[in-house]
This record gives sequence, structure tokens and C-alpha cells, in this order.
Amino acid sequence: MTVAAAVRVGSVAAVAVAALLALAMGVQNTAARRLAVPDLTTTVLTMTLTGIAADARRSPPGTLVRRTLSVATMFGGAAIGALLVLHAEIVAALAAAVLLLAAITLVAALQARKTTTWHTTGP
Repeated sequence: MTVAAAVRVGSVAAVAVAALLALAMGVQNTAARRLAVPDLTTTVLTMTLTGIAADARRSPPGTLVRRTLSVATMFGGAAIGALLVLHAEIVAALAAAVLLLAAITLVAALQARKTTTWHTTGP
């Protein structure tokens, strides 16, 4: 919604930007779901935080580390995005986001071709 704030509220451009951002969030959520990465809930960060708190004593250490890293990754991305929006031109911030998204999509597509599973079974 930061991008929409730069445009007059109620204008056609603001509605178009909001629609594009909603579409992007839907695609992101679908991609994460399709990749089936455990504990990587892109639009439901609260669920991951709740999982950390609720299962801290019962979960294996790997699960807790994976959940904590997913939260840290989302926080880091938000912090970097905020810094870009505040201290760079909006076009530069959006270009950086698009380039990063393209790179991650490429890596994810290449990794998805492998038959390795996300979970490994114990000995």
C-alpha cells in the first residue's frame, strides 16, 4: 500500500496499484503453497509466530530453527523494502523488488525440478 500512498487516494491509478498488489500477493501465496515449503507462510505470518510459541517445547530443534528463519527472512525483506522506499526513488525500489523476485523465481523453478523432498526422515 506504500505505492498507493504516492497516488491520490480514490483515483483510478490507486485502485489499479492496489489490484496489482493483491494479484501479486495471490501469486506469491500460490507459489509458496505449490512449492510446499514447510513453515513458509507468506501471507499468514501470525500462524508461524503462533507455531513457534505453541510448539517450542514439543517440536524438534530443526522445526523451530526453520520457523524462526522464515520469520527472520520476512522481517529482513520488510526492513530492506522500507529502507528502499524511504531512501530511494520509488521506481528504484520497485525495480529492486522485481529483479529479486525474478531471481528467486528462477532459483525456485530450477530447484523444483529436483526430486529432493523438503523434509528428511530420521535415521
